[in-house]
Amino acid sequence: MSAPQQFSPQFPPSTGRHPQAPQQFAQHVPRQEGQEGPRDRQRGRARFGFGLVGPRRQRHAFPRESLDALGLPVGDDGVVIGIDPENRPAVLGINQSEPYDVTLIGGLWTAQVLALRAAATGTRVAVETGRAAAWTALVQAAGGGLPCVTLHDVGRVPPQGASAGSPVLIVRDCGMRPPRGRVVSAPWQSVITLLPYLSPAAPRLLEKASLVGVQRVSPDEAARIGWLLKLPRSESQTLSTLADGVTLWSSGSDRRFVMTQPTDAEAGLLGAARRMD
Repeated sequence: MSAPQQFSPQFPPSTGRHPQAPQQFAQHVPRQEGQEGPRDRQRGRARFGFGLVGPRRQRHAFPRESLDALGLPVGDDGVVIGIDPENRPAVLGINQSEPYDVTLIGGLWTAQVLALRAAATGTRVAVETGRAAAWTALVQAAGGGLPCVTLHDVGRVPPQGASAGSPVLIVRDCGMRPPRGRVVSAPWQSVITLLPYLSPAAPRLLEKASLVGVQRVSPDEAARIGWLLKLPRSESQTLSTLADGVTLWSSGSDRRFVMTQPTDAEAGLLGAARRMD
């Protein structure tokens, strides 16, 4: 290998004296205290504490009569649960500042997708179930090792300490006759109760629910649910023909059919959409 190349110094050797000032600064004479220079007279008196005087422009103003034309993305925050018949995203606002109960008459697959997507938004999810084996893979996959989804036996859910900064979703997968839970809905703590079919407990749960989801049921169940929810006859008859992954979400007079389609990660973990477990 050749010897390293020698570079000549870029600066002359020091002589121990200050270098000579450039010619344009040679005749500079410091001003006396209180004496104004030409630039000071041009700028006028300085505004101490307010910085430099900026350019003068007209203020930005928006006419009052044009405010209605503004479209601001306020609201519609929550969990995207699918698309509606117009192919628009359907958003479920799970985290509420007041108690919020959801009753889902449907399959385990839909409840697990809701739990996964809620956990992805930072919501802590507590699952109360009598079939822990059906939830174990989801719990292990969610959160990347963090305990954002926890499993509890029926009737064993401890207080969750929900708050605006740490909302909680409780998923109750307790069969046809879920017992009254120790932990109920509260501000920033919502509860989803999963019913596989229309059970004797359904009328009580549907009556107190803020939101009801219904997937494919038998024609007799469809007629009964239509009467409980005061659905139009055409919609109640449709309930027995819904495809897998389609849910009728009803909140009072507001109703919407929504199709939930899994992402690649959800399909790899939970499989394709299905009504039956």
